[in-house]
Amino acid sequence: MVSDKSDGPKSKVTMAYALELVEIEEQLAALERTNQRLQAMAEQSSNNPDLERRRNEIIDKAAPLERRRQAIIAAEEAAAEVYVMRGETRSTPNLFSDIQPELGFLANVQSEIKKVEEDRSKKRERSKLLPARYTNQDFFVADILGYSLKDDHATMEAPVFSLKTQKDLTPWEWTSKDGTKHIEVSPSVKYGRATQHDKDILIFVTSQMTEALNRERPDTQSRAVRFTVHNYLVATNKPTGGVEYQRLERALDRLKGTTIKTDIKTGNKRVKEAFGILDSWAIIERSPSDERMIAVEITLSKWLYNAIHAHEVLTIHPDYFRLRKPLERRLYELARKHCGSKQPSWKIGLELLREKCGAQSHIRAFRNQVQEISNAHTLPEYHLIYDREADQVTFYMKNQQKLISSYLCR
Repeated sequence: MVSDKSDGPKSKVTMAYALELVEIEEQLAALERTNQRLQAMAEQSSNNPDLERRRNEIIDKAAPLERRRQAIIAAEEAAAEVYVMRGETRSTPNLFSDIQPELGFLANVQSEIKKVEEDRSKKRERSKLLPARYTNQDFFVADILGYSLKDDHATMEAPVFSLKTQKDLTPWEWTSKDGTKHIEVSPSVKYGRATQHDKDILIFVTSQMTEALNRERPDTQSRAVRFTVHNYLVATNKPTGGVEYQRLERALDRLKGTTIKTDIKTGNKRVKEAFGILDSWAIIERSPSDERMIAVEITLSKWLYNAIHAHEVLTIHPDYFRLRKPLERRLYELARKHCGSKQPSWKIGLELLREKCGAQSHIRAFRNQVQEISNAHTLPEYHLIYDREADQVTFYMKNQQKLISSYLCR
């Protein structure tokens, strides 16, 4: 006699297996996508220990999932054999009709997984705890893929960086209108003053470290930061050609050589002595073929490090890195700093704006530059309107819904 067990307890077990298998396949697919991104990055920077470590982590995560997947398949096959031996049939849904394994890479790395597991079993018994990912506390690894861009309050407020595109050897001083903040900037005699475009390095590192602090990573306790040059170039919307590696080296020289003396507190701490924007920098890995730097280590100043750890940062728009002119970037920073939920617009006189930008051009030239930027509408998130009669500039949010909401909340 043939019986249909599809509505019985075994059918419920079968459905539970199917649901678990779906979940496993989704997890494996996510691991595959991450592995593909890391593989693409590894092709750009060979012999990168950080990328190799992360790929090994993916293998560690994929291995138990694949074992569980095989166990479910084996259980289904065993159950089918029992029914055959009993001479019974059942209406069992085909688990694989709608589930296609998304991890094609697993077929290629099975031997690698097996080899790694065999090597580890020879060395020691498998630990019951996950491995300590960041045992080395001497430096922070900027290796986070998903993060938002952050800029620190202090350098958004004060005109630390030069707006010139040529070497700037002019010392710079700035005092806030209320007299509570003062900063002196001295350029390197050899390399000149750090520029607004050089600040891209600090924004990249600030963004990475802020995200790591949110994730409570222990390596954020170090002021030394390591990152791959390719990751930095991609994150800041730069070409990845050889000339960019040379530009990065010159930017690091300017950041190291530019010194600051200020009474502006960061993290409720005041660093009273003169200090470099970067304490130091070093190339820690070069390409064996052309000596091009692959990875660098920089040590942040206490001033900037304190600001990051105190979360004195603001999220900025990714299109910031698409702005060509240093003045455009500086104007966006000021708009982002002064326009917010409590102040949807910001009005300022042209002369005072010139001082806050740190522009060294004549007021007439500065007025023309601002007018050009206003007509071009290039600033992300904000409209810049110049009133020639009042000689004033007003910044407005582009998002009309946010603008109206902000005014209603006032």
